Amino acid sequence: MPTYHYRCKQCGYDFTEHQSFDDPAITVCPKCAQETVIKVFSAVPISFKGSGFYRTDSGKH
Repeated sequence: MPTYHYRCKQCGYDFTEHQSFDDPAITVCPKCAQETVIKVFSAVPISFKGSGFYRTDSGKH
């Protein structure tokens, strides 16, 4: 199951939840009970492994 990161715009509480793709997004803060929670998006880490990803791997220039 994917893990989603949420933040409350009212109190600033950050939390993560394991949810399936079909579950609705959380909108109520578990700390202050306000309906001001947003989903926080961030870059997905990518790791390139193997040859061909670096300038020195592709031969003579």
